[in-house]
Amino acid sequence: MAFGQFHSSSAETKPLGSIADINVTPMVDVMLVLLVIFIIAAPLMTSAIRLDLPKTPLSSPVQTPSIAPLRIAIDATGQLYLNEQSLTPEVLESRLAVMSKQAVLPEIQLRADQQTRYEIIARIMAMAQAQGLTSITFVTESAAQPKAVYP
Repeated sequence: MAFGQFHSSSAETKPLGSIADINVTPMVDVMLVLLVIFIIAAPLMTSAIRLDLPKTPLSSPVQTPSIAPLRIAIDATGQLYLNEQSLTPEVLESRLAVMSKQAVLPEIQLRADQQTRYEIIARIMAMAQAQGLTSITFVTESAAQPKAVYP
């Protein structure tokens, strides 16, 4: 018996011919496994930022009473400013409580120095949200614009 040859069960022994077809079953199995991996991994690869954006009708813009935004600035040392007036976190919390009682809630524009600790920014945001002021905007400046000076 030669290597790689098969014998038929009949009395005469002649080698069988080689199979010319490609067996695609292993390839289909591998492709299905890869498909399942991609189906499971695809939702994990997308990083979405959930934002609660304002909704307005397209046909006519909604007219809202204009209220000056609250401009909160934090310098590199952590000093707080509300509309260019220096204050402590306790005074800021009391002023936010007063502002939250208004009929139309103001927007908060938060300006923070690059060196400001994230902990301070998080405290200010939590303070505003605890008072019901949830419209908070982070103010940045373009690299092409000159630096603005805030107290």
